[in-house]
Amino acid sequence: MSAYIPIAKERGFTPTVGKNVKENNMHTKTSLTEDFINLGIKRDDNILIHSSMKSIGEVEGGADTVLDVFCDYLAEFGNIALPSHSWRSISDEHNIFDPEKEPSCVGVLTEIFRKRKDRGVLRSFHPTHSIAIIGKDAEYFIKDEHLIDTPCGRAGCWGKLLDMDFKIMFLGCGVKCNTYLHGVEEWLNVPDRLTEHYQELKIVMQDGSLFDRPMKRHHNSTGKDISQNYDKILPYMQERRLVATGRFGNADCYVERAADIYNITAELLKDNINFFGYDE
Repeated sequence: MSAYIPIAKERGFTPTVGKNVKENNMHTKTSLTEDFINLGIKRDDNILIHSSMKSIGEVEGGADTVLDVFCDYLAEFGNIALPSHSWRSISDEHNIFDPEKEPSCVGVLTEIFRKRKDRGVLRSFHPTHSIAIIGKDAEYFIKDEHLIDTPCGRAGCWGKLLDMDFKIMFLGCGVKCNTYLHGVEEWLNVPDRLTEHYQELKIVMQDGSLFDRPMKRHHNSTGKDISQNYDKILPYMQERRLVATGRFGNADCYVERAADIYNITAELLKDNINFFGYDE
């Protein structure tokens, strides 16, 4: 018997019985569910997942199987969210964000997930940094996101990761792609992170109307990608044993609490407000 089955049954979850990995080394829903639980994920957790499908390896059923693992395990008692960003395509010329149609620019899993409207997935109405979510608090999570005028506003979805005690999982993609850290820098008033001007964007609302949404964009005067330095926080998190590690399929994973990321970042920025920046 797989080690995770008793844990799962405690919360009323009975995984599919079968081989964990097929003879051709293809990962299955059962084996990936076991990996998920072994990372310390509980059925009533709230979790945001940054992901690389390629890093997982061959999966029976492909990306849909991976998403089924997340949703079947978490959606009833917790919340599962994936970023569904569109910052790459939204511009002065293409300035209308339609959450029903605008593709996600952050990976195949996020694009397939945000299309699962028929299964209950909701997408936030943020023109550049939307999040797709399914779970018991999904409607609350995306509520009033169209009112946010910065990439990761404190009152919006990215701030709710902190308020709702979300975990953040980095699945095969490393920890540099930590959008939440953009938010923490924004909330702690790190200078030179946002444009001074607002870009004139519009959002297609549920009733088909257009909502004017002037939006600040990420920016720093060096012209470099600040997120490439976001892995600098990892040793400080690991020193305090605030990082769970393991594998999901073939992918190396890190799981961290949003609250811990916030607290450690606040300490680091207190000593050096430009901790994640580049030397002039």
